[in-house]
Formats: sequence, C-alpha cells, structure tokens
Amino acid sequence: MAEGAIWADAEKARQVIQEVKELKRWLDPYRALRKRLDDAQGLSELAEIDEDDELEPELGTEAEQIGAQLEALELQNMLRSPDDARDALLTIHPGAGGTESQDWAEMLMRMYTRWAERHGFKVAILDLLEGEEAGIKSAELQITGQYAYGLLKAEKGVHRLVRISPFDAQSRRHTSFASVFVYPVVDEDIEIDIKDDDLRIDVYRASGKGGQHVNKTSSAVRITHLPTGIVVQCQNERSQFKNKATALKMLKARLYERAVEEREAKKAEVDKQKTDIAFGNQIRSYVFQPYTMVNDHRTDLKVSDVHKVMDGDLDPFIEAFLKRFGTRAA
Repeated sequence: MAEGAIWADAEKARQVIQEVKELKRWLDPYRALRKRLDDAQGLSELAEIDEDDELEPELGTEAEQIGAQLEALELQNMLRSPDDARDALLTIHPGAGGTESQDWAEMLMRMYTRWAERHGFKVAILDLLEGEEAGIKSAELQITGQYAYGLLKAEKGVHRLVRISPFDAQSRRHTSFASVFVYPVVDEDIEIDIKDDDLRIDVYRASGKGGQHVNKTSSAVRITHLPTGIVVQCQNERSQFKNKATALKMLKARLYERAVEEREAKKAEVDKQKTDIAFGNQIRSYVFQPYTMVNDHRTDLKVSDVHKVMDGDLDPFIEAFLKRFGTRAA
C-alpha cells in the first residue's frame, strides 16, 4: 500500500474518532439531563397522587439544578465555531496614562488568572514586561482548557477603569484604559500531507546540460497538485526517481508556504477587530468610585460587586455576550 494511502486511512480514522468524541460531548449531557427531567416528572406525579407536601422542597431543588444543567447545555450550544474548543492566547496592553494604565493592566491579568483557576484551566505566562514603578507594560498568557478560546473571546476589546488613584497624592479620580485581545492556539508545526489522488505526475525528456542520458530519456518530472493548482518540476538528476523525490520536496515547501500565508491571513483578519485603547471604544467599564459597578456596554449587563468581578467572576458577562452574539462572535 502506498504511503499516501496509509496516511489517508490513518487520517480518516482520526477524523472518525474525533467525530465520535464530538457526538458524545453533545449526547452525554443531553441524556443525563433527559433522565433527570424524567425522574423529576415521576417524583412530581408521585407527590400529586399521594398529596405529599414534604416532597415540594426536594422538587424545588431539583428544578433549580435542572435549570442550571439546561443553561450549561445552552452555553455549550453557543460554542460551535471551529476554534472555540481550542486553548487561548490572551494579550494585555495598557493604554496611555503611564503607571495608572499599567497598574490597571496588571489588575486585568490577575482577574483573568483567577477566572482561569476557577474553571480548572492552566495559565502560563509566555511574556511579561513589567512597568518601571508598578503594573505591566504588556503580558501574554496561554490559558489551556476545553473551550478556553470560545469563552474568552467575549473579552476582546478595551476595558475602562474609574477609581481614585493610589498613585495620586491628591487622591483624585482617574480613568484608565487597557486592551485585551484573544487568539485561538493553533499548532505551530504545520503538517503538509500529500495524497496520491491529488497529484498528476508527468514525465518528459530533460533539456539543457546533463549529458546524453539526461537528454534521451524521460527523466524530468512535473507534478501538479490538483486541489491548489501548484506546479513544480525537476530535471536536474539523471534518475527519474530522484527528480520525483526532489519535486515532491519542492511541492511540500510550496504547500507549507501557502499554509503559513493562510494562517497569517486569518490572524490579520482577526487583528482588524482591534481598536484604539481610548475612551469611546471600551467594551466594559469598571467603576470603583464614587459607586461600584461593572457595566458591559455590548450587552447592558451591570454587576454592582466590582470586587467579585475583579476576583475572576466573569461568567455572567461571558454568558450574556454569547447569548447576544452566539456563533457570530469571532
């Protein structure tokens, strides 16, 4: 069996396994919820027949837990974009304002770290540039966990802070900005696989220098990659076998370059969503004084306990964002 055919069979098997896992990811929680709902319905009918009021508290608790499970399943349904299940790269940059904004950027880094820990995700600091006096000039975190990117994509944008500055001797109120951006983690090693069925191989007589053998035999090789239309050819060697091997290496290099360009184009498309780190572009405001409030300007969700949010309680904002924008969110 040809190497390409073996690879194709292995790839097909891998895809089938992945599809099975994906189906189980949907079916298992649905079946668990369906069973729990049927059991609760049976308990309700039993309480009605026996006129047993003592079962009401148990039914109330069960209804709340079923509601929570249903909310989780609904949230899962919103995470259906191709990259949602991936790990996330999260970058934080302070806006203008020196130490004030740099301190705010560090507060955000702590907030996302605490959020990740709440979900059992792993956090790795890939890059960190500390400020001269306090805070950070930039940070890049990798957050590893199922649906890390799908959840954190709700956090892309400019975050605004209003507080009495701890760095102001006159205790004046300051407004600071920091930007957060999130990328899905993709494999850096791009595997280029060439299937036999995708190739058209032509042989012809070589031209130019190379001696009598090269000129009189069909040793030159031209390979056309049918899915992309890329054409490579080689006639340097006297052996058709060697020319074919060299041409395949050339084709792999061309396909690799194409894959890199596509990946960079996708990243550039995502980067277009970045906005200036300034007033008017914020997605969320965090107010510490004169009152406490976190206000998401996209969903109009407001939470009064700003300290709880800063300690990583971001799920209400993430869920509200996903419910509003669903799979349309990039």
